[in-house]
Amino acid sequence: MGSGRSHGMSERERVTVAGVSVSVDHYVGGRRVSSPTTFEDRSPLDWSTVLAEVSAGDSDVADAAVTAATDAFEGWAALGPAGRAPHLRRLAEKIDQRVPDIAAVECVDMAMRHESLRNRVIGRGARNFRAYADLAEQHEERTWSSNGTANRVQRLPAGPVVVITPWNAPFMLATWKVAPALAAGNPVVLKPAEWSPLSASLLADLADEAGLPPGVLNVVQGIGSEVGPTLTSDPRVRRISFTGSPETARLIGASAAANIVPFTAELGGKGALVVFADSDLEAAARTAAGQYDDSGQVCLAATRLLVEESAADEFLERFGAHVDAHVLGDSHDDATTITPMIHPVHLARVEEFVERARAAGDTIVRGGRRHTPDGLWYEPTLISPVSNDSEIVQHEVFGPVLTFQTFADEDEAVALANSTAYGLSATLFTGSADRAERVGSALRAGTTWVNCFLVRDLTAPFGGLGISGLGREGGDHALEFHADLKTLQIRDDTTT
Repeated sequence: MGSGRSHGMSERERVTVAGVSVSVDHYVGGRRVSSPTTFEDRSPLDWSTVLAEVSAGDSDVADAAVTAATDAFEGWAALGPAGRAPHLRRLAEKIDQRVPDIAAVECVDMAMRHESLRNRVIGRGARNFRAYADLAEQHEERTWSSNGTANRVQRLPAGPVVVITPWNAPFMLATWKVAPALAAGNPVVLKPAEWSPLSASLLADLADEAGLPPGVLNVVQGIGSEVGPTLTSDPRVRRISFTGSPETARLIGASAAANIVPFTAELGGKGALVVFADSDLEAAARTAAGQYDDSGQVCLAATRLLVEESAADEFLERFGAHVDAHVLGDSHDDATTITPMIHPVHLARVEEFVERARAAGDTIVRGGRRHTPDGLWYEPTLISPVSNDSEIVQHEVFGPVLTFQTFADEDEAVALANSTAYGLSATLFTGSADRAERVGSALRAGTTWVNCFLVRDLTAPFGGLGISGLGREGGDHALEFHADLKTLQIRDDTTT
């Protein structure tokens, strides 16, 4: 596949995944670049199947990608929001045209439900590019007069951006970060996670087809620990956007600090789902059981169920009925609700969490084991901890594992909900408007949903408190992160 443009695409090979042609190489400066070493990409649906041998980036590839982005910066920045917007909208159109292909590849590469990918998740990528093209064009500079001067606050493109994305919902999350960076006038080097790299390669294809100038979007494949430090420590990089673990974020943050580079990080959560007795218990229980979707591999999942004592028995009965209706199966089957874990290493990590909880005296209310001995499915698990200080309560598992605790009143509910080091999201169910405002405001989280869950507005700020993150994405918040703000002051008596 190629656009026919003069810079072309020269690559080592392509592979066919789910009937779709995918390049296994990097995309640097508008062309495909291979590496002498590779890494295996396997499908969680069938771990015996190697989907592709993917080029493994090294310091030379990372340097070439940053160089390409640096070379493209001046021209891309000079286009201005109105000049960049048509490029982003063409890319959105290309995504819309290829939703079935991208969904097919991501389903086998990451194992998210195909129904969700084809009907909601992949299309969100196109909406991201359109939304940020619109927001950048619609921005109005702040102007005012003071001290005999006319004042304007200008947004200046900052420079090359490194974007590092996680393995869950990789295409959507890549577009969520790439779109505002490009809209703000900054070329991007995208480093996808090595456990699900293929949809990022498709994004590079679509950028090429859409006619993005060479170097505006670059994709570097590879093992994070091998290629990531070169990207994040390059002094030419002027912004870093990362989604992943707090441990990796600390390393990236040190590199960013060394070069005085602004850094945004979304680092997961341990969200509480707080249920009061006056709420719609059926809706609350259904929402709680829904936290097992995608095997709980969702940063916004509400993994700590906190229920008012007087409603605990009824809630658990309703919750159990919804969990019993879950289907563990192939991600291609629309009847499937719980998909396999991404990787044997991650499955083992989840198993170890549960086994340590069992050894510590926590009660395994349901689940607590692999679904089959040879697959990557793990049963939906509910644990009643002996203490709020239990590891299973305080640390992110990132799997189909929830905890259950009760509370006596609002004060205890808020104290329990706010008792972890995380603060990405919280969910509250209540039938009282006063309590919705009072408790909703008291919950310590970057986003709190009341009587709903996972409702997202692209213009709203998104990010976490505590170790759940640094900075905010979404809407103008993302565009301002990717800009250098400048105040221009001109004396009133200045003449032409």
